[in-house]
This record gives sequence, structure tokens and C-alpha cells, in this order.
Amino acid sequence: MSSEANTGSGLTTVYQVTGMTCGHCESAVTEELGALDGVSSVKAVASTGQVTVVSATPLDDEAVRAAVDEAGYELADRA
Repeated sequence: MSSEANTGSGLTTVYQVTGMTCGHCESAVTEELGALDGVSSVKAVASTGQVTVVSATPLDDEAVRAAVDEAGYELADRA
């Protein structure tokens, strides 16, 4: 699941990620998503499962899903 908003600093997308429970989880997801082309910032919050990504252009859902999977977590399906 994700939602998008275009701000002056880029496109902000909020994803729902399942399985994060701690700061290490947040770091793993942040590192993988931060490596995607065009991503300027990532903020993961384990307590809510929300991951906010700011990017220059819209991100490919499959690339995001693969990055989250590589970190060991699961991207929730869009509502």
C-alpha cells in the first residue's frame, strides 16, 4: 500500500511494510530503499510499519517490493 504527494523537494510516497519491529529493521529497509535510483530520503517507522520515501520521480512498485524483500520484510499490497 502506498500514497503519493508531490512536494517542492520531490515526490513523497508512503509505503506500508510488514515485519519491522525495531531500529535495526528500520535501518535495513532504509538502506535498501535508499539505494534505489532517484531516492533522496527514506524514513522507516517500525511501530507503524510506514516507510516514507522522497524521490525525484515515481518509483517502480516492483523495484520497491524487491528492495523491501531484500531487507527481509514485505511490502503490503495496495488497498
